[in-house]
Amino acid sequence: LANLSVPLVGVVDTAVMGRLPGAAQIGAVALGATVFSFLFWGFGFLRMGTTGLVAQTLGRRDTAGLRGLCLNLGAAALLIGLILVVLRQPIVALAQWVFPAGDTVREALGVYTGVRLWSAPAVLGNYVLVGVFVGLQRTGLALLSQLVLNLSNAGLSLLFVLVLDMGIAGVAWASVIAESLALGVGLGALSLALAGLPGRWPWAALRDRAAYVRLFRVNGDLFVRTLCLIAAFAWFNARGAAQGEWILAANAVLLQLVHVLAYGLDGFAHAAETLVGHARGAGRRNDYLDAIRIATVWALGTAVGYCLVYLFAGESLVAALTIDERVRTLAAQYLPWLWLTPLVAVWSYLLDGIFVGTLRSTDMRDAMIVSLIAFLIVTWLGMELFANHGLWAALTAFFAFRALTLLAAMRLRPLAWPVRADVSSGSSSGVR
Repeated sequence: LANLSVPLVGVVDTAVMGRLPGAAQIGAVALGATVFSFLFWGFGFLRMGTTGLVAQTLGRRDTAGLRGLCLNLGAAALLIGLILVVLRQPIVALAQWVFPAGDTVREALGVYTGVRLWSAPAVLGNYVLVGVFVGLQRTGLALLSQLVLNLSNAGLSLLFVLVLDMGIAGVAWASVIAESLALGVGLGALSLALAGLPGRWPWAALRDRAAYVRLFRVNGDLFVRTLCLIAAFAWFNARGAAQGEWILAANAVLLQLVHVLAYGLDGFAHAAETLVGHARGAGRRNDYLDAIRIATVWALGTAVGYCLVYLFAGESLVAALTIDERVRTLAAQYLPWLWLTPLVAVWSYLLDGIFVGTLRSTDMRDAMIVSLIAFLIVTWLGMELFANHGLWAALTAFFAFRALTLLAAMRLRPLAWPVRADVSSGSSSGVR
C-alpha cells in the first residue's frame, strides 16, 4: 500500500492537467515526469540500496551501524539535492533541448521543471526514509509518510490549479510543498522507530569519509542500473513526442497506469528485499527461500488482479485522467498492451527485490545494460513496422528482457551460504 501510493503524485498531476483543454499541458507533465525520473530516481539507490543495507545490518543486530548508516545516507541525500537546486537553470535548458516537442509544450515544461527542482532535497530525503522503514520492516511508517505526501499533493494541486488558476506551475508547487511535509513527518517517524533500539546516534559518522566511499561503492552499480532504466522510459517518451503532442498525451495517460502497476508490483519486491536481506544477514537460508515463495504468490496474484482491472475498467480509468475526447480515443487504441503488461512485468520486479536484498548490484547493473540495448533495438524495429503499437510492444518486451537477464545471472552465479545451523527452522543451511 505504501508503494502503491507513490505514483499518485503523477496520476494526480496528469488528472488535474487533464481538466484543462488541449494536450500540451498533459504532454508537458509527462515530459517533466521523465526529467525528474532522471534527476531524482537516478539517485534511487538512496532508496533501493538503503533497504538491503538496513535489512542486513538489522539481521546482524548492529544498531550503532544502523544509525550511522542513516546519518551517512541522509547527508548524501541533502548534498545531492542542494547541488540539483543550484543547477536549476542549466537543467531546465537541457530538458527543453532534449525533447522534440512543440513550443507550447516546451514552455510549459520549462515552468514545471524550474519549480519542481526546489523539492530535490526533500525528495531524496524521502527516498532514504522509505528505504530505512522498509529495511526495518516498519512499512506502516512508510505508508504514513507516503499518504502525507500524496494526500497533501492531491489537495494542493486541486487548490492551486482549479481554484487559484495557477496552471502547470500550481501542480509543481503542490509537489514541492507535499514532499517537504512528508519529509518532516518521516523524520519524526524515524526518531520513534529507532527510539526502541539500544545505543545513541554516532554523530561522528557524518565526518567518516571511508563510510561515504563504501556507501557509494556499493550503490554505484545501482546508480548505473537506474540510469539505464530511466533511459528506457525517457526514450519511450521521446519517441512518443516525436509522433506529435496527441500521441504524447495518450501515451502519458497510459504510462500513469503503467506506473500504478509498476509501483504496486514493486511493493512485493520491497517486501522481498527486506525479508531476503534480513535472512541473508542472519544466515538463515530457509527463511530466504520462504520469503521468495511467499512474495511470488502474492505478486503473481496481484498481477492477475491488475490484468482484470485494466481489461474491464481501463477505458473508465483513462476517462478519469483526461476530458479530451481525442486523447481518450487514442489511448483506447493502445490500452490492450496494459492487459498483457502485468503478467510480463511481475517477474522483473520480483527478481529486483531478491537481488537488492542480497546486495547483488553488479548483476543488476549488467542485466539492465543488456535489457536496455535489446529494448532500443526492438523499439527501432517495432516503430518501423507498427508505429506507436511497436513502441508499446517494445516496452512490454523490455520487462521480459529484465526478467530473463536476471534469471540468467541467478543461474550462472548462485548465492552461496555458509554451513551453519538455521536458527529459524532447526535445519542446516547448505551451500547453494
